[in-house]
Amino acid sequence: MAATNIGKTKRSTDEMINDAVNRQQSWLERRRAFTRKFLRKFNVFSKDTKEEQVVQKTSNTEPRKNHKIVKSYWFPILCALLVVLIAVFIMLFRINAPVKVIAPAVPEPIVKPVKSTVKQTTPSFDLVRIEKSGNIIIAGRNVRESNISIVVNKKVVATEHTNKDGEFVYAPSDALNPGNYVISLIDTDKNIKSVDSVFVYISEHGYENSVSLLMTKDGSKIMQAPALADGDLIVSKIDYLSNGRIVITGHALPRLRVSLSLNDKYLGFARVSDYKNFGLGADVGELKSGEKYKINVRLHDGEGTTIADIEHEFIMPEMTGDDNTFYTVRRGDCLWIIARNFLRRGILFTMIAERNNIKNPDLIFPEQSLKIPVKN
Repeated sequence: MAATNIGKTKRSTDEMINDAVNRQQSWLERRRAFTRKFLRKFNVFSKDTKEEQVVQKTSNTEPRKNHKIVKSYWFPILCALLVVLIAVFIMLFRINAPVKVIAPAVPEPIVKPVKSTVKQTTPSFDLVRIEKSGNIIIAGRNVRESNISIVVNKKVVATEHTNKDGEFVYAPSDALNPGNYVISLIDTDKNIKSVDSVFVYISEHGYENSVSLLMTKDGSKIMQAPALADGDLIVSKIDYLSNGRIVITGHALPRLRVSLSLNDKYLGFARVSDYKNFGLGADVGELKSGEKYKINVRLHDGEGTTIADIEHEFIMPEMTGDDNTFYTVRRGDCLWIIARNFLRRGILFTMIAERNNIKNPDLIFPEQSLKIPVKN
């Protein structure tokens, strides 16, 4: 009895499985049919199945097939026809039309004169030195194989000829008398004057106390300085200005005092900076030309005792300068101190800044050359 029930159950299961398979195949067949129908309606690029191709081949529906092709590809065919029509129109009606070329207006060329790159040579100084004998030696350069005149205090004293290298030397046999001299050069052939000049002071006490100073548009440069020294005290420059003021600059031991006297008259003192520089100025009034004067510069220790003394005697020559003097900035300098020494009052530092186009008066540099306006 149990075996019989088991057999019936097994036959019932097989039937259920077969029914499920049949339903699935039927559903798949309906889906394929629907898909083929959908593609035939909306996809012009779809391909027919093999069965449909066989049916189409065996059927007499050729006109209908051509109609479908035209209906499916009407837009590309229309575009191709339009392109052909446009090409025919261009070939028939536009090929013989004259072509107009409009050229842009071209301005007339502007011919600019070419500037010469050859610089004009002007006479220049190489050195101006006072010898031990008191004679002066002047050397410089100009165009080679040219004539050059030496002018002393606006008078031509000699004419020399440059060699193949453009160099010349002038060394007169007679010594110049003590005094001030301004020396310049002139190219005799082209009448060209030297841009720079040289200021020379010849001391009656010999070449050790004489000065040679090259004056340029950018400042002054010492060619020969007086040997004024006593131990640690060195005087590098003595300026007598047209405003009746004398200025002494030099080097000494730092933080000590340096005093100045003229003809044993005490004029004042200044402190030596940490960089061993000092500068002091004093009003001395008008120094008469031809008269003899004596300057004393003394270095004092912390207790006021004199530990170095420089004495400089000179005969005041005739003034030949202009309304300016030149000063070379040293470490530790400031415009206030420079103005106090040269212009009596430190507040006048703005005049120095303006004359030298200094935008920031607090910013000056060592070795910077300053033009000092000293006209009354």
